[in-house]
Amino acid sequence: MRKITIRKGFQPIPFIISLAITLAIGFVASLFTRPQIPGWYATLQKPSFNPPSWLFPPVWTMLYILIAIAAYLVWKRRNLIMGYSTAAAIYIIQLLLNFSWSIVFFGMHQILDALIVIMLLWLSIILNIAWFGKFNKIAAWLLVPYLLWVSFATLLNLNIYLLNH
Repeated sequence: MRKITIRKGFQPIPFIISLAITLAIGFVASLFTRPQIPGWYATLQKPSFNPPSWLFPPVWTMLYILIAIAAYLVWKRRNLIMGYSTAAAIYIIQLLLNFSWSIVFFGMHQILDALIVIMLLWLSIILNIAWFGKFNKIAAWLLVPYLLWVSFATLLNLNIYLLNH
């Protein structure tokens, strides 16, 4: 029988990898976003509750850091609870949808398609929270600000679609 060893304490290399993955996704997505802010995005009708453009980078950076911490906490408990592969798959899907939204909205200028992507992202975050909660309650709670921000972003995306359709 194989003995499973769980290392206690902070493990810097896996944490840095988790952080690098999420921040890289945000950085690459920003390559589609940033050039469109002064051009195409500036021409769109936006609702009165649309935040200033400068607010998005620090909010997303903070959210990506929280997402990375949550993933690291779950990874540390991967051998203790059944279902890690499902939790990891949901996490990856959520990251892919997050990344895809920027490409669809800013890169392709497809506001309605982006709304569909962000609704799928919202659902995947809920699933992600539920599955991460099976491994680590703190990890699940760390994703709540992400869910709240994506809820707001979904409402914003919907209103931009309605105002520009």
